[in-house]
Amino acid sequence: MRILKPTMWLLLLVVMTACPGSKDDGPEEGDMGDPGSVSLVFPENNSECTEGNTVNDQQSAITFQWQTSENADSYEVNVKNLQNGDTQVTESLSNEATLTLNSNTPYEWYVTTSSEDSETAPKSAIWKFYNAGEGVINYAPFPAEAFYPKRGATISANSSVALEWKGDDVDDDITEFEVFFGTETIPSTSLGGSAQNKMNVNIASGNTYYWQVKTVDGAGNTSISEIFNFKVE
Repeated sequence: MRILKPTMWLLLLVVMTACPGSKDDGPEEGDMGDPGSVSLVFPENNSECTEGNTVNDQQSAITFQWQTSENADSYEVNVKNLQNGDTQVTESLSNEATLTLNSNTPYEWYVTTSSEDSETAPKSAIWKFYNAGEGVINYAPFPAEAFYPKRGATISANSSVALEWKGDDVDDDITEFEVFFGTETIPSTSLGGSAQNKMNVNIASGNTYYWQVKTVDGAGNTSISEIFNFKVE
């Protein structure tokens, strides 16, 4: 017994040290409570939202909905008025939130997800919609979004660049884009209209350029984008 007992203790110590999944093991990768980004549900992207509850002649209440995240403790809903740039932010502990918005107005929205066990706050996709107004038959296009160059980007020196943008419309009747371009912070020089979402412009090294897109639909409705900018090396 004097020989076997120490040997048994030694074997037991080896087994305990090698045993996987013991408390001394750190958490496995991806098991840190990261809530992950959510998928948006309503209002649908590039749609006309007609399901709001009327608040008054100029406003309605919209209930935003998204899919839940398994590890989320809370959500933050961001809704931006695309006409004036005003943003509403509200927190929710469930997968929906109701906000009062202006009628006959374009908006974009997204949701960020938070968890007490994670320092990250993943952001969902950004969706756009028109909050419907009574008696409106045809809606103005959504303001165009810069595709290339991205806002604030620095591009390699060249003699020209192809500006590219994205335009959307609930009625799907966009007829023309008018581009304003120049070195002024508020570009006033029109480069004319185009049925395409791309236009070549001349550039020079060392300059910062600003550009803006006006979108026109078949009913004569228009929208104007934010001002985008880029620098040439």
